[in-house]
Amino acid sequence: MKIPQTIKNNVANIIDRFNKENGCQYQERYRGEYLYLDKIDTHGPGQVCRLKFNGGEDDWSFAIYKYSSARYDSEEIFFPGEEYVNGTVEGALKAGLLAYPPY
Repeated sequence: MKIPQTIKNNVANIIDRFNKENGCQYQERYRGEYLYLDKIDTHGPGQVCRLKFNGGEDDWSFAIYKYSSARYDSEEIFFPGEEYVNGTVEGALKAGLLAYPPY
């Protein structure tokens, strides 16, 4: 399911607000039904998570990026911040910030 432009605009606003409130630099990438959240820090950009659009602004499936296997894993539930994964973009940002804290 393709992500509508209105959803992409709302996601950009959510990320911008989150970055300002938390002093971090998340950026988004899109490919088909997926939203990829990357974080830029002193080591450059790095993958954090992938969200699959399920049809609603607050209905995303979450997959954390695992550097140990160099892939996204939707089954992994044991990582710092997993308690924030709730189907929202903001929840994914919070989880990613704890899973991969800034340097």
